[in-house]
Amino acid sequence: MGITPQSLYAAFVSKADLYREALERYRQEEGAAAGRNLNGEGHVVDAIARLLRISAHEFSLPGRPKGCMISTAVLTCAVENDAIARHVTALRGQTLAALEARLRRGVEEGELREHTDAGGLARFIGAILQGMTVQAQDGAGEADLLPIAEFAIAEVTRHRRATA
Repeated sequence: MGITPQSLYAAFVSKADLYREALERYRQEEGAAAGRNLNGEGHVVDAIARLLRISAHEFSLPGRPKGCMISTAVLTCAVENDAIARHVTALRGQTLAALEARLRRGVEEGELREHTDAGGLARFIGAILQGMTVQAQDGAGEADLLPIAEFAIAEVTRHRRATA
């Protein structure tokens, strides 16, 4: 970046603060697509399908780091980094909560079957997204990730309430 350590620490108190700022910027830019897809209009199954397909695309774009910065961030760390690990865990928890809230809304609005386990289905989708991230980091491209997304979409579709 061409800056001195003194300049870096003048702008950020610590490396952890710099990392938190990078995570927030990611959430506002690349990571914002997830929220837009979940909160957008339309059927919940379509929203989840868009989220998974766009993730397959975004996670594998050339010239960018692969996967999702938050999905696999700080999964293990030294004890002195526990605070940032808890922060990232909370961010992942927010994503799961948003998924669950959208799925619960789908149940309440009659888009999904009334006995759909919104929490379990949200965790399933979260696990798929995290797995797609790991595979993208390991070199999987969009063509490799899309079938994973489609299998997950099929599972979510299975909970769609039949229309009369």
